[in-house]
Parts: sequence; structure tokens; C-alpha cells
Amino acid sequence: MTYSAENLPPVNGSAIRRLIIDQSKRANVGHIGSSLSIADIIAVLYSQVLRTNHNLINERDRFVLSKGHAALTLYCAFYLKGWITSDQLDTYCADNSLLGVHPETSLKYIDFSTGSLGQGLSMGTGAALAAKMQKSDRRTYVLLSDAELNEGSVWEASMFAAHHGLDNLVAIVDWNGQQAMGNTEEIINNDHMVDRWQNFGWNCCEIDGHDESLLLQNLMAESVGKPSLILANTTFGKGVSYMENQLKWHYWPMSDEEYQKAINEIG
Repeated sequence: MTYSAENLPPVNGSAIRRLIIDQSKRANVGHIGSSLSIADIIAVLYSQVLRTNHNLINERDRFVLSKGHAALTLYCAFYLKGWITSDQLDTYCADNSLLGVHPETSLKYIDFSTGSLGQGLSMGTGAALAAKMQKSDRRTYVLLSDAELNEGSVWEASMFAAHHGLDNLVAIVDWNGQQAMGNTEEIINNDHMVDRWQNFGWNCCEIDGHDESLLLQNLMAESVGKPSLILANTTFGKGVSYMENQLKWHYWPMSDEEYQKAINEIG
């Protein structure tokens, strides 16, 4: 789907999902379910939360997509904001493109190259500490997958952030219940996750990760003396019935028939 610069739709979950389906089909690549599950989170961040004036490097907020394999969702948001053109978006996963499967800082609007899972919170913690040291009021937001909570580096970063009272740091966990090798609860059971983060010294809440009003409310909430974590319950493959909660859509591309069905459902 191509829009003109004059008729770009708002940055919302539905518009992002349509673009994800279009670009995944054009590039014939996977990671579709992972990208669809965070569409609403990215939409709220980039439409109503993040301060993104790229001319104010010290004041603008930072964002880390720790689950870097869902970078297509980011690129779609950039397009809807008018930061990249439709021609640029159409280079997703093409040779010599700046829009790879994982985000890299060679693209102007990416602050952190990611893709090695479990590293994003450490990056975000460093960015939040730097802001404190510079006496800047900018905030740092980190979006993680639930599978990343299997990584010890995440918990090291969480302890560090709490120790330093990084109340300018907000982490969001995309709790879609799936990872590359199976259901998250079957790989490493992560029960009582809210209690765990609270015990590590964080403010923590659990919400519907597709409710944009709840996302906005909690992403903008002030925290004093503690970092914040939002456990966002999401549906893997959200918006496409045959993809929802189906593990194969972590990797598989769509056939022509599957693409048309997805487009009919998303609208």
C-alpha cells in the first residue's frame, strides 16, 4: 500500500498492521507475528509519548527496540510519521537497504542497533543513567520480548537500574507467550512476573497491550525514585486470525492466498 505525503493515515495499530502485512509479503520474509503483536505499543509511543525532535539531541527521548526482529513495526511507524518515504519503506530487506530485519543506527531514526536478545535493557539503562548525569529530563523507553526475560543480562540491568533510582526509565514487556522454540511458559516458566520486578525494586503494572488508552496512561505515568515496567499482555499475530498464537508465524512468509486473507481481515 502506498500513500501520498498528503494522505498518510494516523500512526495507529491498524495502519501499522496493514503495512506490516504488505511489506512482509513484498519482501517474502517472516517475523510477522512478532511484529503484529507490538503494533499498538509502537503506535502509542510514536504518536503520543516519545519526544522525537531530532534537532534536540539532548532533550529528545530515547527508544530501544530490544526485540529487534520486529523492526518492521518501527519502519512502518516511521513511514506514517513521514520520516521515510514509501520508496524507502519498499526497500525493507532488500540488498543495500538501511531497513534490515533488525534495526541499525545507520538509519537516522534508530538510536540503538539491536537483535542480540537480552541486551536492550542494558543499553536503555545506560541511556537513562547518562540523562541523569547530564541533568536532562529526557526519558528512555525499552521494548522487550517475554523470551528475553530468560536472559541473565536483563536481570543484571534491572538491579542496576533500581540501585541508581532510574525513574526516567520505562521498560515494556511484549508478553505474547511465544518465542522461537515454543511457548514461553514451556521454555522457562515466568509466573508471578509482576512480583518479581517489584521485588527487584521497580514500579510494575500488568495491562492489555492492545488497549491504546491504557498504554498511554501507563507510559506517561510518573515514577519517583524507581524505574517502571509495563507487562503488556499481547496476542502473537494480532489482527490476523490464522496467525494468532500460531508459532510458525515467527518465521514463515505468506503465500498469495494467505496474504489476501490477512488483508481482508485487517482492512
